[in-house]
Amino acid sequence: MATQLPSLNALRAFEAAARHLSFTRAADELYVTQAAVSHQIKHLEEQLGTRLFRRMNRSLMLTDAGQALLPAATEAFQLLVQGVERVSGLGHENRLVVSTIESIAAEWLVPRLGRFRLRHPEIEVVLSISDALVDFQRDEIDVGIRYGAGGWPKVVAEKLTEEDIFPVLAPHLLESGPSLNEPADLKKFTLIHEHAVEHWPEWFSAAGVADAGDIRGPMLPHSNLVLAAVIAGDGVALGRSFLISGDLKNGRLVRPFAASIVAREAYYLVFPPGAEDRSKVRWFRSWLREEVALTQQALLKQAQAET
Repeated sequence: MATQLPSLNALRAFEAAARHLSFTRAADELYVTQAAVSHQIKHLEEQLGTRLFRRMNRSLMLTDAGQALLPAATEAFQLLVQGVERVSGLGHENRLVVSTIESIAAEWLVPRLGRFRLRHPEIEVVLSISDALVDFQRDEIDVGIRYGAGGWPKVVAEKLTEEDIFPVLAPHLLESGPSLNEPADLKKFTLIHEHAVEHWPEWFSAAGVADAGDIRGPMLPHSNLVLAAVIAGDGVALGRSFLISGDLKNGRLVRPFAASIVAREAYYLVFPPGAEDRSKVRWFRSWLREEVALTQQALLKQAQAET
């Protein structure tokens, strides 16, 4: 005949009180009164027919029976917690939350995500757009794609690719604007700048323009806004090769000169340690590297065609 188990609430009260050797601290942990804990343990002792605690003047001690029961009770509740966590996490196992900045999402990631969905239709990809570094546990983020110098604390940061920076403009501006025969001729155009990023002097130097002079022009806060202005024909900007590969391929942008500079920062896949063991992260990581390689190949072909 199977042994009838005591009340789960009574066992919880015992386990907490035995672990703390205090009814008061057990009550605080369980969000009940000290009297409730005392009542549950008294009920448990009556059910078991034995004392579990020795009540001293200002302390609490376990009896031999209490010492025998505590390890089993602790292990049982730990197993219950683990089981609940596994069950509650099943609904999120096919949901991949990717954090990145708006320019990467709009100009590169979103146009390619359809290929990931075709390969893994069971995975629901959710984008979280933020310029700030995320707390993976607090924000429930699985992976992030970031642009920077790397070396972020408490995360794994795998470099995806570096990028080249060079001038780009809309084809209709090239046809209707001033003549553009050498790099110095760019000074005849409106030069668009990205806020807090100034590469124009460096690019002119790399292109052999010894004295570019005063380089002024409209300042926009984000690279995707800079690209929108360039595609609209508002001027010339320094494009980031990784983000503009699609616009170069479809002819929305043209690259007038081969000269380029290498960006000081790079693109990284970031995730908390151990996340790479999860299937959805492993699949996304593998697919992402394939897409980066395809982008690099396309850029190389475009550069070779222009030389």
